[in-house]
Amino acid sequence: MRTFYPPIKPYNTFELAVTPPHVLYVEECGNPMGIPVVFLHGGPGAGCEPWHRQFFDPEKYRIVLFDQRGAGKSIPHATLEDNTTQDLVADMEQIREHLDIDQWLVFGGSWGSTLALVYAETHPEHVLGLVLRGIFLCRQQEIDWFYQQGASRIFPDIWEKYLEPIPTAERDNMVAAYYQRLTGEDEFHRMQAAKAWSLWEGRTATLVSSQKVIDHFGDPHTALSLARIECHYFMHQSFLAENQILKNADKLAGIPGFIVQGRYDVICPMESAWQLHQAWPDSILQIIPDAGHSASEAGIVNALVLATDEMVRKLQ
Repeated sequence: MRTFYPPIKPYNTFELAVTPPHVLYVEECGNPMGIPVVFLHGGPGAGCEPWHRQFFDPEKYRIVLFDQRGAGKSIPHATLEDNTTQDLVADMEQIREHLDIDQWLVFGGSWGSTLALVYAETHPEHVLGLVLRGIFLCRQQEIDWFYQQGASRIFPDIWEKYLEPIPTAERDNMVAAYYQRLTGEDEFHRMQAAKAWSLWEGRTATLVSSQKVIDHFGDPHTALSLARIECHYFMHQSFLAENQILKNADKLAGIPGFIVQGRYDVICPMESAWQLHQAWPDSILQIIPDAGHSASEAGIVNALVLATDEMVRKLQ
């Protein structure tokens, strides 16, 4: 069973101004002469964490991580202005060009898998390969499953806490009800809604409940950006046409990739990973039998590290 590579620190960090008012936090780790790889965090709005650097052999990879608009150390925090999928794809291109990278491996999980796929379908000529986890295709059926009805039947006790900030009369559209509060002027109710939204995700992210994961999602800084930006995207169909990713899957032809999916992923059920695999013949699907959604679960870590190691052999 593989685990993370040892902790490392960046050899370069910088801020990159993109569309005003956004300034992105970017860091590079590992080997400056190695295979370029860009890490895409989830959410949208979750931000990067130090352990995200550890999926990659630091002697083989030039590891690029950045906090997407409004997330992590990027500023302004939790802002929704000019924050769309297309903006994030453009930001990736600006980072790639700034770092003088021609092609890179793209690594992402959950929302990061969404962004990775949209980027690859938009700029396939710049993608060496894809390593994806917890596939999220951002279709309305997936939003409804997790935020309206579906996952609620598996976690009815936890679902009650997610319902609490929303009056009964507004519960027929939970995303819209949360959006009203997350974008409102009342700071107390905004943070109350943000924590309830974020903790619903944190409490359902792992097959076996993890207090460390829950604490991360409950952190006010993370909760506010995660809840506001996720809800903003989901209110706008993630700025994608319905089923756009699968409809454009032909553009992934020739791009090698790994799909790592927890069998019991309740946030992003395995149906989406299976459908992506069917539409993308160059992919290898690895189903982890004892895992949920989180990238920190042991079986998922093992599969992702093995995938990045295998990509080294493919790309060298």
